[in-house]
Amino acid sequence: MRIGIVCPYSLDVPGGVQNHVIDLAEALIALDHEVSVLAPADEESVLPPYVVAAGRSVPVPYNGSVARVSFGPVVTTRVRRWLNRGEFDVLHVHEPFALSVSLLAVLCAKGPVVATFHTAMMRSRALAAAQGVLQLVLEKITARIAVSALARRVQVEHLAGGAVEIPNGVAVAKFAGAPPLPGWPGSGGALGFLGRFTEPRKGFGLLRQAFVALAPHRPELRLLVAGPGRPEELYAGIPDELRDRVTFLGQVSEQDKARMLRSVDLYVAPNIGGESFGMILTEAMAAGTAVVASDLDAFRRVLDDGQVGELFATGDPVALREAVERLLDDEPRRLAYAERAGQVVANYDWPVVARQVLEVYAAAIEATDGRVLYQEWADPR
Repeated sequence: MRIGIVCPYSLDVPGGVQNHVIDLAEALIALDHEVSVLAPADEESVLPPYVVAAGRSVPVPYNGSVARVSFGPVVTTRVRRWLNRGEFDVLHVHEPFALSVSLLAVLCAKGPVVATFHTAMMRSRALAAAQGVLQLVLEKITARIAVSALARRVQVEHLAGGAVEIPNGVAVAKFAGAPPLPGWPGSGGALGFLGRFTEPRKGFGLLRQAFVALAPHRPELRLLVAGPGRPEELYAGIPDELRDRVTFLGQVSEQDKARMLRSVDLYVAPNIGGESFGMILTEAMAAGTAVVASDLDAFRRVLDDGQVGELFATGDPVALREAVERLLDDEPRRLAYAERAGQVVANYDWPVVARQVLEVYAAAIEATDGRVLYQEWADPR
């Protein structure tokens, strides 16, 4: 099958949707399909051979974060050229309502279109305000995928349709087999956090408060942090005497992300909102690391209502500290969480997820072929 996949966000910066697109493409290639990915990226960027750069991106606020997208006449021309050259059996766009190449690809498409919705934005007023444009896009989408029940709910309640729920995938073997970083996790307990720690919705401030409260009573407790941002922003609020127990890796590669997750006793996800799935949780689970996460609906679903990880009251630094302390003092419980998580995360392994996506592709192609046959019968011209 010839498959075109469109990512709306720049591959020059890391992100959940970007990682999803690349991992899905590689899983489909491993299943002997021909795949091309179109995404915003500088033409000078080092990209996988199956990726086509749509051009430089610009930052725009989106879903409580900042997304780097590409739009405009030049980008539209590149999208059309890529579609014409690809002659794809199916086009798979991610986040088709983002003002970027995904939306342009849908509007330019002529064959079956599958759209994946990652976010769970429930602000129907914003969706209603753009209903005219959204309707044009929706009419060209043949089949929809939602990565979570929350993302699917948006389709049902606000976009006049349903979607097949297929979760984000995770490369289980890559995380399970990664070696820890030298000297980690150590004997005194190690906590981990990965993400944009300057974004309020990621909740890093809560973890920082918990660490500062716990560290004086646990002289060997350490914190390992990875993600974009300046060190001075990370260390703000951490007393001088504790700073040598906080290690900042900066922005890491996918390989080093796996090593980082294998290097801690607990992965902490203190997010306070704006999450539709929780990919970092499944990655930590694949790494065999016990998870402590805020009680967001998306996280609760991934952790099976607390059966495969510890949940704490969202936004409560005291509840977070107590949850971390309980697990640091209870190694059997940590190991039990990790064992159960390993069984659950097998359902998220990319070969499993990719085959579910292929079923949606096949249905979209069949539906489009049937539509064409009907149109030819109804109008023999």
